[in-house]
Amino acid sequence: MALQEMKTYHEHETKNVAGQLASLLSPGDVITLEGELGSGKTVFTKGIARYLGVKQPVTSPTFTIIKEYEGDIPLYHIDAYRLEYADEDIGFEEYFYSEGISVVEWAQFIEDYLPEERLEVTIQYIDNATRQLTFTPIGDYYAVIVSQLFQSFA
Repeated sequence: MALQEMKTYHEHETKNVAGQLASLLSPGDVITLEGELGSGKTVFTKGIARYLGVKQPVTSPTFTIIKEYEGDIPLYHIDAYRLEYADEDIGFEEYFYSEGISVVEWAQFIEDYLPEERLEVTIQYIDNATRQLTFTPIGDYYAVIVSQLFQSFA
């Protein structure tokens, strides 16, 4: 399945799309988020967290690399930005193959540790309110999820 795109026109719309995506996810699923600083990666993660029943405030994990949130399904929010030149495995597989959902920002910096199948979401800043969301499923499982996501907005 090829990539799918949609635009959101307000932060709450971006969160709603992320929440709808979260409704289709299962433990062990991995979502990667790409986009410039300030594009809305953490906003997207907040939408996933809200659907998963996370009660704590979701913030960017930039200085901690991994933040774990308790919800109906655990959420692992990983920011790999500071790992661009790191060569060590800090246990990502423990998260990727666990009972939680992993959301990875700046995933290109840990490409060697990512599961072969995953969903890549690119968020492009258009203006203060508008974002272009591009969903690229890697693997048949994620192709079905993206298809179901877009059917829910048809």
